[in-house]
Amino acid sequence: MLGVIVFAHGSRDPLWRAPVEAVAAQIRRADPSIPVACAYLELSEPDLPTAVVRLIAEGVTHVRVLPLFFGMGKHAREDLPALMAQLSDSHPGVHFERLVAAGEDPRLTTLLAQIALESRP
Repeated sequence: MLGVIVFAHGSRDPLWRAPVEAVAAQIRRADPSIPVACAYLELSEPDLPTAVVRLIAEGVTHVRVLPLFFGMGKHAREDLPALMAQLSDSHPGVHFERLVAAGEDPRLTTLLAQIALESRP
């Protein structure tokens, strides 16, 4: 069974989490049968290993991680792959899939350009 983790950096400011949680909520609305969790690299909870354990407890055997990073900086390029390798070692019966960083997806950059060019009253 597929489960999705929306993964972001984290912040001490609780309002910072709202857009991350909004993405998770949109995924739930799009397909209520897929378990979804948010996870954070630092400064917020839960961390990625905790979110993975929660999804596995729900029966998930395939974890897809959506990194909400705008670019391929150190966190997306080094930290997240290292975390996912550790998770693969810790949970050998689970398939882990890391999606491209959100800002690297041309659909998102196209949408942002469209938003910038929209006429608004």
